[in-house]
Amino acid sequence: MPDSDLLLIGLGNPGAKYDFNRHNVGFLIIDELARRWGFSLSAGKWQSQSCRERKWGSRVLMVKPQTFMNRSGQAVAEFAKFYKIPLQHIIVIHDDLDMHPGRLKLVQGGGAGGHNGIRSITQSLGGNDFFRLKIGIGRPGRGEVHPEIPVESYVLSNMGAEEQEILESRFDPIEEGLRTFIESGVAKAMSLINSIK
Repeated sequence: MPDSDLLLIGLGNPGAKYDFNRHNVGFLIIDELARRWGFSLSAGKWQSQSCRERKWGSRVLMVKPQTFMNRSGQAVAEFAKFYKIPLQHIIVIHDDLDMHPGRLKLVQGGGAGGHNGIRSITQSLGGNDFFRLKIGIGRPGRGEVHPEIPVESYVLSNMGAEEQEILESRFDPIEEGLRTFIESGVAKAMSLINSIK
């Protein structure tokens, strides 16, 4: 997709108390990519932090909606409409309860799976043909994941040290996967990202 726009959305909740919540991995990844690329997100349009810069021959529009998770779609739809970005050029980065911590998966379409941010985006865009970069956080009660914690409390709790280390180890393959998406297409990007178990 050379010389076209990629709308890269990170999902999370605004405010310092949410910074390292499992539900905020989308924000954390956007922040790390912006740091690596020398981009500076600023508050502005449509209750979001955003920036629009060139990377790998394309224009990358990075957005962190500040509307709280359940209304993320409002901001996403405004950016997509204003910049005339088709759903196939949108990637939403978000947490996924049904994958173990650190698992990566790039998919197109599909249901919300109980994720209110994805549900809001699908409703606001009028379709689900956008891409989703899902980051596994594990579901409480499965495997070794905190069986005593209700789901709502689990996603809004901070990651432990081991979880943060796992997430940090995924920054390189996520960056490489996005570069591949832009330069070489969806199939190669999926092959690369979805191999990270």
